[in-house]
Amino acid sequence: MGNKTRGLFNGRMLLKRRERVRFSKNKSKSYFSGHWKKFDPLGGAPQAKGIVLEKVEITPKKPSSGKRKSCKVQLTKNGKVITAYIPFSKGISFIDEHNDVMIERIGGAQKGARGDLPGVKFKITMVNGISLKELVKGRKQKPMR
Repeated sequence: MGNKTRGLFNGRMLLKRRERVRFSKNKSKSYFSGHWKKFDPLGGAPQAKGIVLEKVEITPKKPSSGKRKSCKVQLTKNGKVITAYIPFSKGISFIDEHNDVMIERIGGAQKGARGDLPGVKFKITMVNGISLKELVKGRKQKPMR
């Protein structure tokens, strides 16, 4: 590519150049098209509300061992069922079936699982409108609905 054209009547040429160069550097056209949102359970949103269906334990990938506490959550916005990780050591004791929970992405690779949890891409942050961290630390009590 040469230098940009300059001048009074070169708007069309600059637009064409922008079209040509837009996705050339570290950006793929597929991401900007928004096509991935169709398959994303949250639909591109950072967080979503859901209802706990059941608690499950997941065995981690090869070098690690133990059981990771997680649960199946049905999202209220579209009815999709996903598996969400329950953080903190006593976090599972504050979550019961049919609780309202807020989930968000777990923060690993882009739209991928994190660490040794196969297929788990989300974590629980709030239970019945109260932060799970506050419940675990004992600062707040879980309201009964």
